[in-house]
Amino acid sequence: MIYELRVYTLHPGRMKEYLKTFEENLPIREKHSKLAGLWYTEVGQLNQVFNLWGYRDLSHREAVRNGIGGDPDWQKVVARLLPMIVTMKNCILVPADFSPIK
Repeated sequence: MIYELRVYTLHPGRMKEYLKTFEENLPIREKHSKLAGLWYTEVGQLNQVFNLWGYRDLSHREAVRNGIGGDPDWQKVVARLLPMIVTMKNCILVPADFSPIK
């Protein structure tokens, strides 16, 4: 199992709108893969949202990314979310053998 952590920095004042839009449309995204977790910042660097997605392996991630890229319903949601985002980052996380979450 691998995880992808996606970090979005939002324009100030857009957090509520981003979270509402994402939550309302999550079933569209979850047709492709399930959300493992979503967090946002309250202290420190503000206006950040962290999405965690789990995949069997890199091939599974690639298939999901291709699927959402070709899903017109999800692309409509992306078009609504993008204007709220200043920066996007992601990283692939590999759990250690002793990690409680694998």
